[in-house]
Amino acid sequence: MQTIEFQIDIGDDALDDLRRRVTQTKWPAAIDPEGWDDGSSLRFMRELIDYWQCEFDWRAQETRLNLLPHFVAEIDGFKIHYIHVKGRGPSPTPLIMTHGWPGSFLEMERVIPLLTDPGAHGGDPEDTFDLIVPALPGYAFSSAPAKAGIGPFEIAGLWRKLMLGLGYTNFGAQGGDIGAAVSSWLAFRFPKDVVGIHLNYIPGSFRPPIGDGLPPLTPQEAEFKKVAAEWADKEGAYAHVQGTKPQTLAYGLSDSPVGLAAWIVEKFRSWSDCDGNVLDVFSMDTLLTEISLYWFSGSLDASFRLYKESRAHPLSFEKGQRILPPVAISHFAKELPQPPRSWVERVYNVVRWSEHAAGGHFAAMEKPGELVADIRSHFRALPR
Repeated sequence: MQTIEFQIDIGDDALDDLRRRVTQTKWPAAIDPEGWDDGSSLRFMRELIDYWQCEFDWRAQETRLNLLPHFVAEIDGFKIHYIHVKGRGPSPTPLIMTHGWPGSFLEMERVIPLLTDPGAHGGDPEDTFDLIVPALPGYAFSSAPAKAGIGPFEIAGLWRKLMLGLGYTNFGAQGGDIGAAVSSWLAFRFPKDVVGIHLNYIPGSFRPPIGDGLPPLTPQEAEFKKVAAEWADKEGAYAHVQGTKPQTLAYGLSDSPVGLAAWIVEKFRSWSDCDGNVLDVFSMDTLLTEISLYWFSGSLDASFRLYKESRAHPLSFEKGQRILPPVAISHFAKELPQPPRSWVERVYNVVRWSEHAAGGHFAAMEKPGELVADIRSHFRALPR
């Protein structure tokens, strides 16, 4: 595996093009400019874009992000961008953390120092990790797939090659959203390599075996299926579009940074524990840095298409199939609909389940301390 050091360096021409496009935005009308019921609030979007034009400093964000050690590895024809931070402690546990949509490696920025240098942040140096944070293919600075058929199942194989190429023959995995699917497939496909996984989300594509010869649905499981279906009907339009016609969506959002911003910001508001005010949890700088990473990737079609690949190969299991490595689940109160433990245990080897009274879908950004505490506790209890 060939690996080179990498620094984020967006060209002035790309920044100039972004400014021009933002300045020339053609704004829609809105029946309720203040509200979010129809999608991203027009009033909020005007404030966000005004900040983007007048105050947001990409170069400052770029400089800060470049303080992290970035690399690019060539694996099976892909250029995979990743952050690799060695742990400070006697025996670091290798851990690969995978983001989802609409996230990026930026999601993990706050947890990286807590996991790699616990002694400097009120923790036990024994709970240290060598942390690897890759960008999914087509996200941020990882190259996009050139053909169909690259979903979470296949990405798990890329991640295993990345970890082995870095010299880690046994490692843990962590993720939420799409990252939870990748981590789950890693544990299922390579149980001898993966010592354990930690998830802060159970992927919506997860399908345990049910039917003849298997335990019937419990009342809690039946209720979960109902709630999940209702949520998908009310809130799942984004996933249906990205999972069926991602290319059509990509034309508009690859041409309009404001359109992209509206598509992403609405999810940060809806999926976080913000009580309707997204700026209570995420600063404008954070939101715009995330949006900019998607814009500068130049591969929005690939980031959307990953939903179609996930539909084609869902996290579905047959009778007798199990995820063998020990699994810990952190459930944050305002997460998207999540199944009861009994539903998860039909496939996963659940050894730890933690409930949190606050926090949402973006746990590493919203509740980094609580997430890190759960990760530490889980891996501390596993054989090394």
